[in-house]
Amino acid sequence: MKDYMKEYEVWLNSPYIDREDREELASIKGDEKEIEERFYTELAFGTGGLRGVRGNGINRMNKYMIRKATQGFANYLLEVDAEAVRKKGVVIAYDCRIGSVEYSLNTALVLAANGIPAYLFESLRSTPELSFAVRELGTQAGVVVTASHNPVEYNGYKVYWNDGAQCVEPHASGIVNGVKNVKDLGEIKLISEEEAKSRGLLIIVGKDLDDKYMEAVKKEQIITDIPNKADYKIVYTPLHGTGRVPVQRVLDECGFKSVYTVSSQEMPDGTFPTVGYANPEDPAVFKLGIELADEKGSSIVMANDPDADRLGIAVKDKKGDWSYPNGNQVGLLLMEYILEFKKDIPSNGAVISTVVSTPMLDAVAKAHGVKMYRTLTGFKFIGEKIKQFEDGVLDGSYVFGFEESYGYLIGTHARDKDAIVTTMILSEMAAYYESIGTDIPAELDKMYEKYGWYKEGITAITMSGKDGAEQITNIMKTLRENTPAQLLGQDIVTVRDFELQTECDKTACTEVKLDLPKSNVLQFVLADGTYITARPSGTEPKIKYYFAVKSDSKAEVEKKLDRSMVEFKEFVEGL
Repeated sequence: MKDYMKEYEVWLNSPYIDREDREELASIKGDEKEIEERFYTELAFGTGGLRGVRGNGINRMNKYMIRKATQGFANYLLEVDAEAVRKKGVVIAYDCRIGSVEYSLNTALVLAANGIPAYLFESLRSTPELSFAVRELGTQAGVVVTASHNPVEYNGYKVYWNDGAQCVEPHASGIVNGVKNVKDLGEIKLISEEEAKSRGLLIIVGKDLDDKYMEAVKKEQIITDIPNKADYKIVYTPLHGTGRVPVQRVLDECGFKSVYTVSSQEMPDGTFPTVGYANPEDPAVFKLGIELADEKGSSIVMANDPDADRLGIAVKDKKGDWSYPNGNQVGLLLMEYILEFKKDIPSNGAVISTVVSTPMLDAVAKAHGVKMYRTLTGFKFIGEKIKQFEDGVLDGSYVFGFEESYGYLIGTHARDKDAIVTTMILSEMAAYYESIGTDIPAELDKMYEKYGWYKEGITAITMSGKDGAEQITNIMKTLRENTPAQLLGQDIVTVRDFELQTECDKTACTEVKLDLPKSNVLQFVLADGTYITARPSGTEPKIKYYFAVKSDSKAEVEKKLDRSMVEFKEFVEGL
């Protein structure tokens, strides 16, 4: 906990803060609550890096915190291998959000001031292309300025290592410590854009990488000779983000000639005027897309988040009803399609997902004879597994990976979620199913009939500010230290504590070590196979509860999920 008034005074009088920003800080001088919110703590790296509400202060996203983070990152890179990073450099991308251009340029200029070449994209690009660019350019690291699907007031900063994946241990802690060790804004090195370019330390990149990325994505096509492909009608929306150019291009080059983009959501705009909250997990963002689909006669709408690493869909069934498959369901559909039709899957083929994704994955993997690995939440852990396969640390060949939070990766050209390649494969899958007289809703029901009726849900409770953070801490402490014998009228048979790295079998009274990194996550498995997982968000002021249930029919599983979520909410409120 910081002495927030002291931190406020430092910024108010710092020569390293621009005059207009000091004036803005002076305007809140009598508002102690606002000062506390901005200065009581410092933004820290979570599962998605640095992310927060834009504004002045150490608990806000601004160019000063970007500079501080970058100086700490530069210090760590130089400490690990100064020769390598000064030779290879760092590649930087940014999305459509307010402040992203300024933040990315500040990142580049701090790196350049430290003698580290900065490869900066000429204009906004998707997160998966940044991941691809790290390995294509052979840089030591990468940075993307984005807040992904967070609300409009947010921005963020994600850091990648030379394998193209977000940083994991030991580098994650090393970077965090590097940033913490920058105690004063005066320690930050910064040069002008003109000097950085003249010294060859700021290099602008763009089209060549776009072309190479596009070719890598197109190699992941599975069925290319679909007879109705050119006429298959697709409605697409980038939700004002970075997806428009690459998605329109890849679909066109793959032969989809009847693609309709929602015009009012087509151009980049960090205010997200038609949706506010540009999250494809929210059915509300599909309203305009469905209107266009009904007008054009399309039965699918696809939406990306602002940095185009996530994808959500709306689909219409034969009765004309629209539905919104969740992240688990889209992941299951993709998994089944890939495992059914992809040629030459190795004998040690592997699918990777997370501990909060549907238990149905295990049944699908078993039926197709592939290995199933689970990681902590955060796609960086899936990227880490890909590297372990390639390095021979684990026996496996990557086939597919996904998170329940609408993030998927087909292929290893990127090491993060990639909504561009996913949009391409989903378009292919939907067109193929239509060509054989079926559709996505029908295929999903077939999967449930084959593997069992599973249903998942999430409750996310936002608790903002200092008080909220304390509430979340207390909830996790109570669940961990006073775990009940029963939940929802069922015995708890297994407790997985990812912070303590233990799995406790309550029936056999045994405990085993979990081979996963530490994380403040608790998972309870009930006697009837229900899964309940509690996880504070690493990037937002909220706690998430994940539910997974199984029953004998569609109607029963839906009732069971609703009942479980209501009863657990009542239980938590009584803690």
